[in-house]
Amino acid sequence: MTRLKIQSNPKLLILYASYGDGHLQAARAIRDALADRGIENTVLIDLLAEAHPFINEMTRRVYMKSYSMLPGLYGWLYDRTRPMKHDSLFASWLHSFGRERLRKILIAQKPDAVIHTFPLLAMPALKQRTGLHIPSYTVVTDFDLHCRWVHPDIDRYYVPTPDMQQELISLGIQERRICISGIPLKRGFRSLSIDPSLRASYGLSAAKAVVLVMASAQGTLSVLSDILTTLLLESDVTLVVVCGRNDLLASTLRQLFSSAVDTGQLRVFGYIERMHELMALATCIVTKSGGVTLAEAMAVGLPIFTYRPVPGQERNNALYLEGKGAVTIVQTPEQLSFKIIELLRDPIRILSRKTSLQKLQRRNAADTIALDFCSSLHIMKGSVAIVQR
Repeated sequence: MTRLKIQSNPKLLILYASYGDGHLQAARAIRDALADRGIENTVLIDLLAEAHPFINEMTRRVYMKSYSMLPGLYGWLYDRTRPMKHDSLFASWLHSFGRERLRKILIAQKPDAVIHTFPLLAMPALKQRTGLHIPSYTVVTDFDLHCRWVHPDIDRYYVPTPDMQQELISLGIQERRICISGIPLKRGFRSLSIDPSLRASYGLSAAKAVVLVMASAQGTLSVLSDILTTLLLESDVTLVVVCGRNDLLASTLRQLFSSAVDTGQLRVFGYIERMHELMALATCIVTKSGGVTLAEAMAVGLPIFTYRPVPGQERNNALYLEGKGAVTIVQTPEQLSFKIIELLRDPIRILSRKTSLQKLQRRNAADTIALDFCSSLHIMKGSVAIVQR
C-alpha cells in the first residue's frame, strides 16, 4: 500500500466520455476554472475509449444513430433504468467498464482526486473492491437525474438546479454533499462581452431578427430542409445554420437553398469555435436538448425551441425546462415556424421568456465548482491509499 499526501497543488483526473461534445466541454471548463486558481496539474481521460476502444466506438455510433433510428427504444431503456439502484446487477455491470484500466491509471498518475462528468462510475466500484480512498466528485451535465449518476461512495455532487438537489436528498444523499453549481460552460459563456461589429463579421443585418439553427440537432436532412423551407417564408428573419464538422451537410444546404444564401437570408456555417458570440447575436435558437447546449443558451438569455426531442435524457431535459418557461417543444416544422414568429412579433413574450431564462442562469458554474472543489478537497483526509497488486 502506497500513501500519497495531498499537495497544495493537487493532481486531478477528470473522467469524461465522447458521446457528443457536452461531457468533454464540461471537463475542459472545469480544468480551465481550476487553472485560473493555480491548480494546473489536471489530466482529462476518456475512460471508456481508453479501456474498451471497440465498445466505445460501437456504443457511440449506436447512440448517435438513436436520433434517427429507433429513438423510442433508447427512450424506453432510459426511462426503464432511470430509478435503478447503484448495487443492482445492471448498475454494477455498467460501472464495471473501465475499472481495471482506471486502477492502472490511478497507480501511474497518483491523483489526489477524481472528477466525473459522465456517469461511468468505475471509481466508486474501485473504492469498494480495493479499499481505495481517493476523493471522487460527480458533475451532473443534464437537467434530468438518471440514477446512473448516483452512488453513495461519491463524495460530492455538483448539480444544475435546486430541484435536482432535492431529488438527490430523497435518494438518501446528504445535503452537505450536494452543491447547486449549474452546468460548467466554456469561458466565453461566463463573461459575455459582445462588440456591435460582430454582426457584420458574421454577415448579419442589424435590421433583422436572427434565428439560430443547430443543424446536427434536427436528425435527417429532409427534416432540416422542411424546417428551413418553412422559416424562410418569413422575409424579415435571417436564418443562421451551424453544421459543426459536417462539411457535406453545409455544402448540401448551400446548394439546396442557394437563392436564400445569395440574398443573405440564410447563413450556413461549419464548426464555430466561439459559439457564445453567435448565440449572443441571435434572437432565439432551435436546438437539441442536450444539457450543455441548453445551459449555454440559458447563459445568454436565448429563447429555446426544440424540435421533437429524442426520448431519454434530452426529452426529459426539455420537459423540465418547458415547465420553467425556458423551452418550447414543437412537433412539426409548421408549428416551429408559427411559434418562432409568434415570439418574434411579441416583445412582451420575448421579455417574459428572457425573465424565465434569467432565473435559471448559472453562468459561473465552472468557477463555482472550482472554488467549492478547492474548499472540499482541503477538508478531506490528508492522505489517500492506492492498493497495488
